[in-house]
Order: sequence, then structure tokens, then C-alpha cells
Amino acid sequence: MADRTGNGAQPVCAAGGPDSMVAPGARPAPPGGPRACAGPKMAAPRAAARLVLRAGGRARPAPAPAGARLLCACPRKYEAVRGKARGATRAETEALRAAAGPLSAEQALRLLEASVVHREGALVALSKPVGLPVAGGAGAGAGGLTSRPAAGSPGQLSLEALLPQLSQRLALSPELHIVRAPGKESSGLVLLSTCHATTQRLQEFFVRARRTGRPPATYCAVTVGVPADSQGEIRTGLKLAQVGDARLVVPVAAPSQGSVARKEVKKTRTCYTVLGSAHGCSLLQLQPVTAFSSQLLVHLTLLLCPALGDHVYSPRVGAVLGQSFLLPAESTPPCTQVLPKQVLDRLRLTQQQVHLLPLHLHLHQLQLPAVVLAAPPPPFFLRTLHCLGLPTHLEPQGGCRQ
Repeated sequence: MADRTGNGAQPVCAAGGPDSMVAPGARPAPPGGPRACAGPKMAAPRAAARLVLRAGGRARPAPAPAGARLLCACPRKYEAVRGKARGATRAETEALRAAAGPLSAEQALRLLEASVVHREGALVALSKPVGLPVAGGAGAGAGGLTSRPAAGSPGQLSLEALLPQLSQRLALSPELHIVRAPGKESSGLVLLSTCHATTQRLQEFFVRARRTGRPPATYCAVTVGVPADSQGEIRTGLKLAQVGDARLVVPVAAPSQGSVARKEVKKTRTCYTVLGSAHGCSLLQLQPVTAFSSQLLVHLTLLLCPALGDHVYSPRVGAVLGQSFLLPAESTPPCTQVLPKQVLDRLRLTQQQVHLLPLHLHLHQLQLPAVVLAAPPPPFFLRTLHCLGLPTHLEPQGGCRQ
């Protein structure tokens, strides 16, 4: 099994506190601009890639100016655009546009109530939509599991803020709380509990599972690019650092023992399996052995295969003459993802519409002591799989090797 360590990834000097980046953004590149990732199995050497960058450079979409409001990917607006591209009637298009606004509390509650996939004893599992934060404040970013959400901002729509009303609708105890949930920009399984003792036992189970190399969470992701190996793992250090105006996660290829001991850097590991590939894109199964904010998104960039709809970390993957390579993390701020023409054509989108693309990262399965929970991907995810010719039936493959 291949081992991707992220050698050559550029660390930065600053380390920081909680990740406050919750929305992607910047202005999209012009239609004729360069593409973010090109072709399958492109894995140029990292050092050579940096030389090419310094010699010729690569144009990128301009980052958002200081103080500018970041664009926010919206699956409902994306569906409206997709409906128009499919040749929907005028009435259908108007209905899609009307539905493209932000979710109200009532709409979110109905959606959560209808998405329950498991209910037994003190536990309830449901499927969270993209864009709904676990808490109003800064929590785990995309690709990270949240177990202790921060206090939310008053009045801000979040899963935590909706729990009192949701417990009433589901006829559950008001003690309902979050055990595990994906980050705001990810979709997928949310595990809730009405018993704190049960929650404590589950947390201990999750810790033991990770320590023994049996990660309990299985994600699926659509990526732009195809990994050079059909199965492997990514190992690298990760830390939070200031990149421009945003606090982001950056890789540290060879963290010192001191930085790890001081908890400035965390050693991380993710196992991956390619479930299918077509038209320069892939469907990957991802199993994070460790837990760190935005771990999966950063690890995917080290594979040179950023997640579709990642408008934060995907700009770190550049391309020159068909060769993909890593750009320095400390000088690559977030901006709208740039897609190859063949991907735009398959999705029936223009580059100006790409900022509406939601993140295609879904928490598909969660292993519990006595049962495996599963939640199907959201409709937009399945439609993307169909448009790109990727498998639409998700069948977990194998697991991490110790």
C-alpha cells in the first residue's frame, strides 16, 4: 500500500488557535483561465514542481481583498443552476430559484426530521445537509469530526441551536446532544444521544478504534484528479497557521518532536481507496485514522486530487503543461476552485458558476460497537456522480492497514 507523506509540502512559521475559516471564496477566474488539476495519475515530483513555478509561474484566480466577504457555496443555488442547464421549463426554473435561498429554521427542521436513518435506545442518527454548521461558533472544519461544538452565536442557525425543537419533533428527551458530526461544509451522518453515559462509552470506543488503526468513520469524496495508486495512505503533520487573512491548516512534512510535544503540530494519517474514476475525476473512500480540522481536504491536496467544491484548499494544486504539483501553502490563499474544461462540460457549468459548487465530501458510514450506520449521499452528490460517469452505488472497500 502506497504511503503519501506530503514530502516537499511547505510549512509556515506561525501556529495558531482554532480554525475560523468557515466559508470558501473569492472571485472566479475567467472562462479561459488555467485549470486546477489536469488528467489522471499526474504526480510530478514536488521539488521539480517548485522550480517550474518559480521559472514560469501560474496564473490563479485573484484572492479576496482584505475585508471582502467570502463567497459561500450553496447546494440549493447549485441545484437551481443545474436545473436550468438541464433545460427545465420556465415554471420549474422559477421554483428552483425560489428554493435556492438559505434554509429557514423550519425548513432545516423538516429536513433533519426526514433524514433520520437510525433510532434505537438513547441513540439517533440522521444525515446533515451541506452548509449547516454544527454550532454557530467556530467548530471542526470540513473533513473533521466534531464532538464538542463551541458555543454558537445568538440567533445563528446551527444543528446545536435546533436540537431543542428537534428533540420535541422526534419525541426525545431534552437531554439530546451531539456525539459525532461532520463539519459545516460536509454532509453526512450525525450521531445524537439522550444519555451522557452512552456518549462517554461511545467516545471511548472511538478512541480505541483509532489507536488500533480501525477508523470508525468512512467518508466518500469526489475529487478532481485520479491518485497514482488505487489504494494507499497519506501521513503528514498538520498545524493551523495564518495564510493571508485566513487561519488555515497547513502540512508539515517532517515535524520536530518538540513541536509535536508542544501540540503545535499533530501527526495525521488518512487511508484512501479509489472506488472509480472517469473524465479526470475520482470517487474516493476516505478513512481518517486521526482527527484534525480540515484533515481530509488538506490530505487530498497532497494526493494532487482536491475535493470537488473545495474553494479553500484546492488552489494549492497547480498545473503546468499537464503536470500537477503543489503550490506553497503559506502563499496560496483561498479562492474559487478552477475546474478543467472537460469537468465543466460534464457538469454543464461555466467557470463563473463554480463558486456555487458545494463540497463533495460526505460522511457515509460510522462504525459503532454493535452496528454500522450508513447515510446515502445527498441528491446533488449523486447527480454529480452520474454526470461524471462515476459509480453511484457506494460499497465500502477494505480498510486501513495497521
